[in-house]
Amino acid sequence: MSDQREQNLASLRSDAAFDVVVIGGGVNGIGVYRDLSLQGLRVLLVERNDFCSGCSAAPSRMIHGGLRYLENGEFDLVRESLRERDALLENAPHLVRPLPTMIPITSRFSGMLNAAASFVGWKGKPASRGAVPIKLGLSLYDWVTRTRRVLPRHRFNSAAQTRQAWPDLTPNATRSAVYHDAWISHPERLCIEMLRDTARANRASVALNYTELDLRDGTYHVRDVRTGVALPVRPKVIVNATGAWLDDTIRTLGNGLDKPLVSGTKGSHLIIDNPDLLKALGGHMVYFENTDGRVCIVFPYLGKVLAGSTDIRVERARRVRCEDEERDYILGSLRLVFPDLTFSSDDVVFSYSGIRPLPHSEHDFTGRISRGHYTKRMDGLVPHFCMIGGKWTTFRAFAEQTADEVLAELGKSRRQSTFGSAIGGGVKFPSQPSLLEEELVRHHQLSAERAAHLTAHYGTQARQVAEACRAVTDTPLAPGCPYTHAEICLLLREEYIQTLSDVVLRRTLLAITGGISMQVIDTLADLLKQERNLSEQDLNHQRKVLINELAEFHGVSAETLIARNIKRSEECVLAAKPA
Repeated sequence: MSDQREQNLASLRSDAAFDVVVIGGGVNGIGVYRDLSLQGLRVLLVERNDFCSGCSAAPSRMIHGGLRYLENGEFDLVRESLRERDALLENAPHLVRPLPTMIPITSRFSGMLNAAASFVGWKGKPASRGAVPIKLGLSLYDWVTRTRRVLPRHRFNSAAQTRQAWPDLTPNATRSAVYHDAWISHPERLCIEMLRDTARANRASVALNYTELDLRDGTYHVRDVRTGVALPVRPKVIVNATGAWLDDTIRTLGNGLDKPLVSGTKGSHLIIDNPDLLKALGGHMVYFENTDGRVCIVFPYLGKVLAGSTDIRVERARRVRCEDEERDYILGSLRLVFPDLTFSSDDVVFSYSGIRPLPHSEHDFTGRISRGHYTKRMDGLVPHFCMIGGKWTTFRAFAEQTADEVLAELGKSRRQSTFGSAIGGGVKFPSQPSLLEEELVRHHQLSAERAAHLTAHYGTQARQVAEACRAVTDTPLAPGCPYTHAEICLLLREEYIQTLSDVVLRRTLLAITGGISMQVIDTLADLLKQERNLSEQDLNHQRKVLINELAEFHGVSAETLIARNIKRSEECVLAAKPA
């Protein structure tokens, strides 16, 4: 057990009284935990797995206003989303960055009645969007942000301009539109940075992963799922932020439920290593429609290509994976946009899938289900506030809304807003990241590549990481790997890590970028063993769990991990040969 976890459990043992217990350590739960803690309340956050390991780890990695929500008449949601998008661009600029987006246009008037159909209750799929409805939607987008513009206005391209910028684009696209939204490089890290910020701002609050809240004999207990130890807690209010598992949590804590509050839909994504496809994007996301009316996306992501997604109803909350038919669906959608490029499932280096916790709906076409959010108060041993719906972009606003309702319940007043609060390494982040990179090179004798890695991962906190790594003899985890031994040891001590999977899948980008190999896993296992004094039996178990997890849920087999060892060795040999 880490010293950090032991200190948090000790705080729980010494004082079981909390103003609020938040259940669920995804982005919404962490957001409301942070907000309430900043109001001076003592808050306990419990998450039965790792922080940001469920739905919050499986987004499209877009931070966006929701252009297509206009068709559903959700103007307030679009306005809120655009406001929160712009706030994240300012508060977390090291992780959230502008994303120029291109829409291929194949017709002029198609889709004009989409919005009208939704107002009269039509539940089917919308018609293909033509130039006129796209122009109207983008004009509304620009109008909403007119008084606080952060990103450029949209523009339309002629056929010649479109062909020049995207020569591999389908010839069916007679023109194109370009607008800007944003993307997030590492959503899991943003969650960890909010937890660390909260720990510094309010030492009375406690965040625990791998714990569950249950009710026994009229007393709430927090159970450590790794040790089985249960400790009593006395909350005044409970916030249920368990997302797709919200209805299950309500039942577990003894509350009645007349009908479901959440409708889950499954979204799967691929990470593709294909230089031709990456080049064809021209630095833009392409936002397009598949033949079934589902909006799909593809954009450059950390030297690879991210493509998605599916939108499939699920009957119950569970961990999910991208199935072969979903992979083929996404690859097939890309062939509609870039018909002359060659790519296949062999190019997929990672896949992931999650369940969107949407408000319960009977819509036949899942794209019609609202991405909005609301809370529901329920009585119990103490009042419960359920967070229903929501999406990554609006987590801060949803957290603030929930926090205000909890504060009212407790008779407390808000001390501060989080709207303008920088997060983690976003504090005083320079307008030009290269300035920080150059500083790291000068002051810490780093290579340009190493400085860029630290800046992109940690923002202004890269200075502390660089200083910690400088204090010891430091080497990469493997030849060509951007992460180092000392860097990982620092994460193990300070970032709530309990398992090898936490390191590979959430605290680093090793898995999602295709950088994980059997060699790197073995090196990480050795570091974890040294830091935590683990037995060989426990370490072997964690190693096996990770390898199985990569294979079962992310399409990365043990054979692939071993093959990457060989590939990296061959690349190192070639690099060492004289020109």
